Amino acid sequence: MKRLSLPLLAAAALLFSGCSSKQYFEPAQTYSASYATSTYGSKIVDLSRDGATLQNGQYIGKKGVQHINLGEGYRFLSESSAYVLAGNAEGKLKIINKKSGKTIRTVDLEVPIVSASVHNGMIAYILNSNAFGIYSIKANKKVMENRSEVTYAIDTRAASPMFIDSLVVMPMLDGKLIVLDSNNPVDAKVIYLSSDKVFNNVIFLDRMGDTMVAATPEKLITLGVDGQMEYRAEISDVAVSGSTIYLFQKDGEILKLNRMLEVLAQKKFKYAHYAASTAFGGKVYALDQQGALIVLSSDLKKHKIYDLGEVESPVFIGGHKLYKDGKIIDLSKLGY
Repeated sequence: MKRLSLPLLAAAALLFSGCSSKQYFEPAQTYSASYATSTYGSKIVDLSRDGATLQNGQYIGKKGVQHINLGEGYRFLSESSAYVLAGNAEGKLKIINKKSGKTIRTVDLEVPIVSASVHNGMIAYILNSNAFGIYSIKANKKVMENRSEVTYAIDTRAASPMFIDSLVVMPMLDGKLIVLDSNNPVDAKVIYLSSDKVFNNVIFLDRMGDTMVAATPEKLITLGVDGQMEYRAEISDVAVSGSTIYLFQKDGEILKLNRMLEVLAQKKFKYAHYAASTAFGGKVYALDQQGALIVLSSDLKKHKIYDLGEVESPVFIGGHKLYKDGKIIDLSKLGY
């Protein structure tokens, strides 16, 4: 048997001690959520910001489980009232008529699609190469395509493009927002969030009235009439509810912020690692990877923890419902 040198033995010891010393969130008391739980008969195999792809080829959108089959090898990207968008590893973009469930067109973009959105017959997309473009369904052609800087590694929580009337906000993989007019996309405005070279893509993009909210894994920004504000943190997720932003950090801390990114309240759950989160109806919800669902009051002063069981596959929150390992938990039925 080959002997390990002392330096290798020391490195191995450090490796195993590091693994064994990993800390987990262990709440002192938990409650059952069985009364708010039902099943949907499949499991999630892929996530996008706007939904999830199921093992049976169907998808979950913001309004729940949908019975349109995306086709083998395709993942759900996003949807509108008229269309469903799906992509595969070969860079094929499938456009499905939502009413009939039939594919009306398959567009070869040649590079895998990270995210896409559709609005008024226009599709905004971002590719794995950090190229971005706009495709017209009616004209059956690319209106434009361009490329930002090359990226080498991205966070899997990639935000989807956002339409604001005719404007499109592209959340790029290199920490930029590119804003352009879909009717005249020649001129574009670039907003810089961060300049890190790896794991720097925009993971969250939303609106709070006239204020735009965006985040990378290291920075949260708001952009509105008061200018651009920023808050640095190790970010797990972000949620917007009314005029409030909730920031879920990788150290287990949850912050309540206003649009100026001033901290209004905070609560820390030691060693919690958030797999999914949301905020609505005066409550804040955060699911730890070990299956503890924390339900808090909007001021973060009260909370109650429900045991949902360890997270075994990706989870998605759509509307008021949490989809986890084949189960649907109606969050609106859970109190604090």
